[in-house]
Amino acid sequence: MGDIVQMHFGTVDYVIFASLLVASTGIGLYYAFSGGRQRTTQEFLLADRSMSCLPVSLSLLATFQSAVAILGAPSEIYTHGTQYWFLGCSYFLGLLIPAHIFIPVFYRLRLSSAYEYLELRFSKSVRICGTVTFIFQMVIYMGVVLYAPALALNAVTGFDLWGAVLAMGLVCTLYTTLGGLKAVIWTDVFQTIVMFAGQLAVIVVGTQQAGGIAEVWRKAQNGSRISGLNLNPDPLERHTFWTLGVGGVFLMLALYGVNQAQVQRYLSSRTEKEAIMSCYVVFPCQQIVLTLGCLMGLVMYARYGEESPLDQGYVTTNDQMVLYFVMDVLRDLPGLPGLFVACLFSGALSTISSAFNSLATVTMEDLIKPHVPAMTEARATMLSKILALGYGLVCLAMAYIASLMGSVLQAALSIFGMVGGPLLGVFCLGMFFPCANSTGALVGLATGLVMAFWIGIGSFLSRMSTSVAPVINGTVIPDMGNITTAVMTTLITAKPRPSGVQALYSLSYMWYSAHNSATVVVVGLLVSFLTGPWKEKQLNPGTIYPVLGNLLFFLPQRYKEKLCCVTPLENKSKGLDQQPYQMAQKENNGVAHTKDEDKLREEEEDKQASIQPTCNIVHTVQETAL
Repeated sequence: MGDIVQMHFGTVDYVIFASLLVASTGIGLYYAFSGGRQRTTQEFLLADRSMSCLPVSLSLLATFQSAVAILGAPSEIYTHGTQYWFLGCSYFLGLLIPAHIFIPVFYRLRLSSAYEYLELRFSKSVRICGTVTFIFQMVIYMGVVLYAPALALNAVTGFDLWGAVLAMGLVCTLYTTLGGLKAVIWTDVFQTIVMFAGQLAVIVVGTQQAGGIAEVWRKAQNGSRISGLNLNPDPLERHTFWTLGVGGVFLMLALYGVNQAQVQRYLSSRTEKEAIMSCYVVFPCQQIVLTLGCLMGLVMYARYGEESPLDQGYVTTNDQMVLYFVMDVLRDLPGLPGLFVACLFSGALSTISSAFNSLATVTMEDLIKPHVPAMTEARATMLSKILALGYGLVCLAMAYIASLMGSVLQAALSIFGMVGGPLLGVFCLGMFFPCANSTGALVGLATGLVMAFWIGIGSFLSRMSTSVAPVINGTVIPDMGNITTAVMTTLITAKPRPSGVQALYSLSYMWYSAHNSATVVVVGLLVSFLTGPWKEKQLNPGTIYPVLGNLLFFLPQRYKEKLCCVTPLENKSKGLDQQPYQMAQKENNGVAHTKDEDKLREEEEDKQASIQPTCNIVHTVQETAL
């Protein structure tokens, strides 16, 4: 391997990396000066609701596949083996539930912001709390996602740290501000292709140098890196089938079900069917991405064995180890290191641009429009672009703050995971429990956030107080940094099983989202019952998914009514007054319907008139919402 501690880019590598930035900017400029030229909020924030299935699905994938994930997954496999691959089992339910529950509700309500739902279902105060929580989550997340790959690149190649941060931040801000969501989605498509190409190049060359895939597999087996199915139900165990396959479902729901960055893509689809199909297309793509990450980790192990670059002192953190491996494997092949770095920064660009656009949307729709109802469309669009630009500058400031955090960087990353669970909980409370009221939602969300930060920060501090890196049989086990897994990992130690509060701090990070969302639902229901549960007739139609009614489809209608599993949708579909819902929608949404949408609505109403109303939202919500 040699005594190389720092390797450098060649001219071809710089050209390839620069080409990525130029192409991304070009896509943004194209959509800024073509078509409707982003003159309406509908076009700027929702791509004029005109996107087809394939670009939306690739954009969904790119948003999820951040730069730190590209660095973190192979390091995880290298250090702990292939158990992490079972996270793929959670993808099925994690995408099926959003496709058939969350997307139909959000899409048919014609929302622009996911948090408009919280006002339609609960109250304006719940909507504002949800929006502020999301903004807090994404602002911190953006800075870390921008800074972490640049730091790794700087440490391994000597690539200028702040040059990389500024190049990414400014390019991202430029094409998001000029081109709107349409530019974000199409650059995501381009960046996804670059990500696949970069990872494949490293795996193919690395496998060839290791002596073929059979030799890679043999070395991984001899080194105990091929993990079997671990069915240990202990929630304190860091990675088992249950923590990854079941706990991971809630992590996926927080990402793909209620996160504004993803919901905005569903809402930009031409039809509800295409929005649902985009979820199905993402599923195999995610499996491929996960498999590529695992393969890269195994190829790394085949090359270095137990003598990792980290142990040898060539790098200082796990995130840098993957880049060191890439530079080591590809150093004799000009251009390929640049391709992988372009792959890495594509992950960062796609994640950050999605964050800019979603933050501009929620700020505009949830915090500004409700207070300035008379704002013209031209002024609203201009303000949306200024917001996107402003968040871009905030992102650069957050990257600078992240550079000062040092070891607290991991705590900042974990906030993304900690906040996602409570937000998922408040949406589930509203969608599945008609009796939940506004007070219950507010108290539940507050309790969930307090619990999330208590466990997350307590876990971090308790590990810091014992040791920075646990030692097992004389081997230092470094902490992992993987944004897709919320980063706040619970390391495997040789200590006896913790109890009491320490057991709570030792909870596997994969259960964070499930635990925190369950806390919101339980507390929200208790407070709702104590303060007077709402009746279904008080609720806006289209805001409840009748899960109990669907499960108990075999019961007679009168028993369903006694069990509170009939939604207001059925009453509304019988031709009763729909004015309250339409007024609420107009006040909160503010998005003008196009002629095509009006025509579609009339066709749907004609179609539904011939269908006998049922308790199922899939049939009845179309008439009320559209």
